[in-house]
Amino acid sequence: MTDRKQYAPGPASGAQVRKDGETWTLILVRQLRHSPEKVWQALTDPAHLHEWAPFDVDGGLGTVGTVKLTWVGTPTPLETRVTRADAPKRLEYNDTRWELEAFGGGTRLTLWHNIDRRFISWGTAGWHICFDVLEQLLAGEPIGRIVGGEAMKFPGWQRLNAEYAKQFGIETPQFKARPE
Repeated sequence: MTDRKQYAPGPASGAQVRKDGETWTLILVRQLRHSPEKVWQALTDPAHLHEWAPFDVDGGLGTVGTVKLTWVGTPTPLETRVTRADAPKRLEYNDTRWELEAFGGGTRLTLWHNIDRRFISWGTAGWHICFDVLEQLLAGEPIGRIVGGEAMKFPGWQRLNAEYAKQFGIETPQFKARPE
């Protein structure tokens, strides 16, 4: 495992929001240096998801059907219906859609995720870090999952939260870490 103390998230980039009432849709795009097939496996295999995603699942996401998805920090699993699984191009479940496009020898990965407007910059900062962790994992240099409350305490998360809030034209939501 690569030393996570050396990891620092880059600047806020590749994000847009579509505004519709209280729920906004985050659209986050990232260029990855790996094939769509390799990225697809990381998006659908429970063992891979456990290494980078902010949730765990009790089954694969690569086929249409039902699984239980548990967000880190949330005790109750959500019954989740995978409604589309077109390997290695498109995956849809609940309020989340992934698109993978071969691009420049790697993959352009696009995430659409519905998030309450009050938490859009938090969620975007969190997904930004998840994408960084995913890239390291795919490169064979895992740094370990950084999600939920742990991500919010991680150096760089506060900066990303503020940068994304500014990009989206909202006040920076404040987060105060609880003492351990």
